[in-house]
Amino acid sequence: MAEAPKNFIERIIEEDLEKSTYGGRVHTRFPPEPNGYLHIGHAKSIVLNFELAKKYGGKCNLRFDDTNPLTEKQEYVDAIKRDVKWLGYEWDEERYASDYFDRLYEFAVTLIKKGLAYVDSLPPEKIKEYRGDWNTPGRESPYRNRSVEENLELFERMRRGEFKEGECVLRAKIDMRSPNMNLRDPILYRIIHAPHYRQGAKWCIYPTYDMAHGQSDAIEGITHSICTLEFEDHRPLYEWLLKAIGLPEPHPKQIEFARLELTYTVLSKRRLIELVEGGYVAGWDDPRMPTLSGMRRRGYPPEAIRRFCREIGVSKVNAVVPLERLEECVRDVLNKTAPRRLAVLRPLRVVIENYPEGQVEWLDALNNPEDPNAGTRKVPFSRVIYIERDDFMEAPPPKFYRLAPGREVRLRYAYFIKCVDVVKDEKGEVVELRCTYDPATKGGKAPDGRKVKATIHWVSAAHAVDAEVRLYDRLFLKEDPTDVPEGVDWKTNVNPNSLEVLYPCKLEPSLAGAKPGERFQFERLGYFCVDPDSTPERLVFNRTVTLKDEWAKLKQKTRGEAA
Repeated sequence: MAEAPKNFIERIIEEDLEKSTYGGRVHTRFPPEPNGYLHIGHAKSIVLNFELAKKYGGKCNLRFDDTNPLTEKQEYVDAIKRDVKWLGYEWDEERYASDYFDRLYEFAVTLIKKGLAYVDSLPPEKIKEYRGDWNTPGRESPYRNRSVEENLELFERMRRGEFKEGECVLRAKIDMRSPNMNLRDPILYRIIHAPHYRQGAKWCIYPTYDMAHGQSDAIEGITHSICTLEFEDHRPLYEWLLKAIGLPEPHPKQIEFARLELTYTVLSKRRLIELVEGGYVAGWDDPRMPTLSGMRRRGYPPEAIRRFCREIGVSKVNAVVPLERLEECVRDVLNKTAPRRLAVLRPLRVVIENYPEGQVEWLDALNNPEDPNAGTRKVPFSRVIYIERDDFMEAPPPKFYRLAPGREVRLRYAYFIKCVDVVKDEKGEVVELRCTYDPATKGGKAPDGRKVKATIHWVSAAHAVDAEVRLYDRLFLKEDPTDVPEGVDWKTNVNPNSLEVLYPCKLEPSLAGAKPGERFQFERLGYFCVDPDSTPERLVFNRTVTLKDEWAKLKQKTRGEAA
């Protein structure tokens, strides 16, 4: 088999290895800010960083870039660690940017002493005004030329808490006329009078991302600092700070790649917070959310997410990936691994009139036809069964081959049955079918060679386990949920039918002991996962992803033609 072509990051790493740029070392890191839960976009970075380290015999750190006390919590740290492990990775070192606060403060003092940083007393709105924009060069602050001694004193007073928030900041002294806005004397430290979740009340000044990130990389001996494209314009500042502070060479190398974007999905943390706080979802781990905790609860296998991230590859060009590609990876993995079970979500009672009353047969059923070693199980069959309501139509249209009056179908693993009568309630709704069976067709074959056009699933009524089933659909109605006219709330694109709860659904008895997190294929219906809300008295299943349904496609096509 030919070796897969290398992506541009691998080529950079291999060139550095060949030149022994870092002494033959490869050391990456995954550096989330603990201000929320990880989502599928983070998964791409996790897979990339950890697998590059593994491929080249290197190390990968998990580092928390925790420099904003207003938004960061231990809850998020714990969730991130849990998600990285669930995805299948173990970090070499667990690090925190907040552990470097003393050293980062010393680095800032070094910059001041070199005349490369100053305390600016302009109010925030004036700093923004003085920076200009992409078409207008910036102007120097009137405080830019303070003496080294004055800046050192003011910075120390900032540290001691003598100023209010916004009263002053520490800025790098670079180039206010630079076409790169990030080089127009960027802010390195700001005042925040809030305790830090790890450092407590020790600090009231905190480094910005740019002041902390590259320096943390250098402290940890990171060789390749891989981040998303929005940080490409930050790279000159990343390199400037490492050089200006005088950190030992060779410096870490920042490399940017295109972040992941999916159709029918939002990955902005701000927008995800809006969904949670606005009650559009039931929390960060709601199975409709693109968070890793939501996908885990929905039943996505971690190997499917890893496979998806590998398949979409690494690029320098942003692109939106169809959600269907992720769903196909999920299907492919579950098809090979998920045990098959019989379940009826919208039950319709069927009485087989010529089947002996009180008789129960235990029929052999395949656990997984894709796995020869999966074996079989026993499922009970009796006189009264449930079938799916969608598998019967009293007046079927053309190309509907399932059960109808006078029509014969095959019951999966069991017999041929024929509908001979229909029982309705006072409203005219079908509540029961009367059928007959052919005992010679056990196992699904007729000795006379006659054929049926459909095989349907079923559950024995006397043995069925009642369960709640939650059918999840896409959370948004449009491929780009944020594509709305000016002045319109993007959340108007939330799908009002993204969750349907069914109860009681009827499941085969082997599912009675199913544990939270276990995944199954409900034959002909899709893949389902046991939800943590389950109790011994009431099982709860989440639909992970549907199966391909040709009849649904046909109905959709028919509706389109009729329109």
